[in-house]
Amino acid sequence: MIRLTWVQPEDLIGHELRQAAEDGRATGPDAERVREIAARWHAAGGHDAPPRAGASEPGAARLRDLAGELLDELAAVPSPLPEPSDLAGIVAACPSWPGTAPGAARGAARGAASRAVVDPARVLGAWQGRAAGCVLGKPVEKIPREGIRQIAEATGNWPIHGWFTAKGLPDDVARRWPWNRRSAVNSLAENIDGIPEDDDLNYPLLALSVLERHGRGFTTDDVAKLWLDELPAGRTFTAERVAYRNLLDGVEPPATATRRNPFREWIGALIRADVYGWSNPGDPATAAEHAWRDARLTHTANGIYGAMFVAAMCAAALVATSPEEVVRAGLSVVPERSRLHEAVRLAVADAAREDDFERVVDLLHERHGGLHWVHTINNAALVAATLIHGRGDFTATIAGAVAGGWDTDSAGATAGSVTGALNGGVPDRWRMRDSLASSLTGYDGVGLAALAARTQEMMGP
Repeated sequence: MIRLTWVQPEDLIGHELRQAAEDGRATGPDAERVREIAARWHAAGGHDAPPRAGASEPGAARLRDLAGELLDELAAVPSPLPEPSDLAGIVAACPSWPGTAPGAARGAARGAASRAVVDPARVLGAWQGRAAGCVLGKPVEKIPREGIRQIAEATGNWPIHGWFTAKGLPDDVARRWPWNRRSAVNSLAENIDGIPEDDDLNYPLLALSVLERHGRGFTTDDVAKLWLDELPAGRTFTAERVAYRNLLDGVEPPATATRRNPFREWIGALIRADVYGWSNPGDPATAAEHAWRDARLTHTANGIYGAMFVAAMCAAALVATSPEEVVRAGLSVVPERSRLHEAVRLAVADAAREDDFERVVDLLHERHGGLHWVHTINNAALVAATLIHGRGDFTATIAGAVAGGWDTDSAGATAGSVTGALNGGVPDRWRMRDSLASSLTGYDGVGLAALAARTQEMMGP
């Protein structure tokens, strides 16, 4: 039997109930309604959200019809939190929104930098940094913080300062914390040969493609059509897989983000946003708007804010002089009363105050330990914290993102992207053969230098 993960109703309802607890529906004016839905699910033998798995046991399929009904009932319960998903509402909720209003002419946007004045080394550094941080995190994806540290310590790599390796790893540690089986074959020090494929690298390629094909005025529909043309369904996960299914069912954006999609505040949109920042250097407002157009295909509220946050940081990173400046630009496009804004603000304060980054991560886990390991809020807070604490040191910054133990390759990729851009490159130890593997048409084997040049061509006037 094929266990198709992330889309079957019986696999989604537990996650949707957890989402209801996170977005205020389980404690707000309609809390009794949510409790009644949960009681019906549990009375029928339904399970809560699994901590890591994407599919339940085959026997749960008997609950599929009930799960679908309950998902639709939960969708009818509104969140009471002040977290809009429409662009006008987001801008209105950001007192420090930068530059010009969305949709306005961009030539005079505050701080806008043309392709002629952006140092090409910083664009290449952004691509290099994203690739390095992603590959560092790949073999330990799904391994919790404790296991990552044990592996690193056992191989003389703590604090993390180089690629993970199986050489010298004691058998008992290897058994206790097995590598990510899909990644260990091409992302350990002994087997890295070029840059391996990863969804965290496929999505920037898709963002570049949408800009090249449709220009800076691209729409959410353009993103959706490109996905259907170029993105293999099997290379999507969580919110992206649900939205893909919804598109094939004839659902149009932005309903693709909300129909039976309990993952709409997870990290998927955040990992797609870098190119929208790199193509708008010094213009975080436009970068955030472009990220919003992409993110609304699959996400809502904090899921969208995470994409806008990263796009704005990447826009700033090509012209800024410090991580603090970059993070401020990112926060300027996040609604001030949102959960994401609060999480990042507290993480930044911790990172600025604490000398020991492990203590910073302790505090993050105390606050956000109940979130799924690929949620937007915890991972964005971790990225912001390691950017501030790393003070521009590339190795310390990507190491902090990975050692945090959540979405290791995604957090590492974003932290690396920002720091690689700030520094105009990455240390030699983190450079791989300039060939990126990809399942996307026309990209397999492409070099990062070529991608950087194409990105620079997409920059505004």
